[in-house]
Amino acid sequence: MNRLIGREKELNLLDKAMNSETSQFIAVYGRRRIGKTFLIREAFQQKFTFYLTGVANTNLQQNLSNFHRAIQKYNLGEPVSVPQNWFDAFALLEELLLKSTHDRKVVFLDELPWLDTAQSGFIQALDYFWNSFASARKDIILIVCGSAASWMINTLIHNKGGLHNRVTLRIRLEPFSLKECEIFFQRRGGVFSRYQIVQLYMVLGGVPFYLDHVDVSMSAAQNINRLCFQRDGLLTEEFNDLYTSLFNKAERHLLVIEALSKKVRGLTRSEIIDYTGLPNAGSTTRILRELEESGFIRKYSPFGKREKSSLFQLSDFYSLFYIRFIRGNHLYEENTWLNGLESPQHRAWSGYAFEQVCLAHLAEIKNALGISGIQTTSSSWINSGEGNKRQIDLVIDRKDDVINICEMKFSASPFTIDKKYQEELQDKIDTFRAATNTNKAIFLTMITTFGLVRNMYANGLVQNNLTLEDLFR
Repeated sequence: MNRLIGREKELNLLDKAMNSETSQFIAVYGRRRIGKTFLIREAFQQKFTFYLTGVANTNLQQNLSNFHRAIQKYNLGEPVSVPQNWFDAFALLEELLLKSTHDRKVVFLDELPWLDTAQSGFIQALDYFWNSFASARKDIILIVCGSAASWMINTLIHNKGGLHNRVTLRIRLEPFSLKECEIFFQRRGGVFSRYQIVQLYMVLGGVPFYLDHVDVSMSAAQNINRLCFQRDGLLTEEFNDLYTSLFNKAERHLLVIEALSKKVRGLTRSEIIDYTGLPNAGSTTRILRELEESGFIRKYSPFGKREKSSLFQLSDFYSLFYIRFIRGNHLYEENTWLNGLESPQHRAWSGYAFEQVCLAHLAEIKNALGISGIQTTSSSWINSGEGNKRQIDLVIDRKDDVINICEMKFSASPFTIDKKYQEELQDKIDTFRAATNTNKAIFLTMITTFGLVRNMYANGLVQNNLTLEDLFR
């Protein structure tokens, strides 16, 4: 049985590359624990012409020794000497590929950044291998993979030297969607309700490695308590390891994450600089790009604003949860999370985390609204003029002269719009229309866990009523 869940888009891209008539240089990257190696192994059923994985915190000699063992394995035991440098190593790889009888010769170099140790000459040798040998042929599929986002993005994908624009296919592996999480748990015998799956998602995101450690015999709250708050829980100490394994000088990236965790709406680049003390320079732009490329933050432009007004928002579920609840919890009480489920802090976090779940499933929202085929732009909006400060976390501006104003509410039962909230919503709509001077129709869209209680305040005000079921489609 195919062990892969989802990943249809990535599999389709890999299949096209495999069946192309030219050599392909494929870079697969993404945050730690997202399943990059698993995807490639499953997609190619381990049928590699050559496979090597880098090892963290080792030196050039050990990497070359590991390469030698790998080349011996794929060279059917024919004796070769240990290469003295990476140019010699890639020369041995060329000989192996020339002798291979495979129609398409698949070379998989996993954890590539760890092979590029200081003064090793690795990137220059890779450059020479691709440009002088592989790219001139039609049968080489070179797949490189790595969790060290700084290296993958800056050294390889945005290379300024001989590998500039040589990567023919970039695959940034994304977390699972809610639907994929549901399938994942079902295959493991889990019977979680969708409400329980959303609760897990708000803490773990769609990271397969984290999800694999969920005990399907326990509730969502019990699992969160076990993984995040009990001594030796998987996620009690994951935070620092996560960032230091991905980024060089990760303390600068962590400054950005800290700043964004305190501002729900997000911060502009200049505000981030003010909060963190980072320089107003290209190095800060690079840090933001690395965090965005790795899926930890998202960049968006407020409604009606230009690119320079873009906001950066923390979008990694685990990072937000760690900073809000796990960090500083050294007591390891048996039921820390279970005992605080109804606290104001928990309710405030739940509301924000659910908004992030919705934003991560924008395609599903548009599909539920029947507008997946209509050109749209999605943004947020904050009233910067006079009067009451109003904020809308999701505005979908449609080409068919409609704007969906989306309100997202997390609750354990159908949500009730009372008179006070109805007046607030109407004022928000009126303020938005006046401030933006739009002539488009405005549809109020409520996205809730279990739908709305239909009453006099909801009727006539809400045009679209979406629930958890729509996010799982």
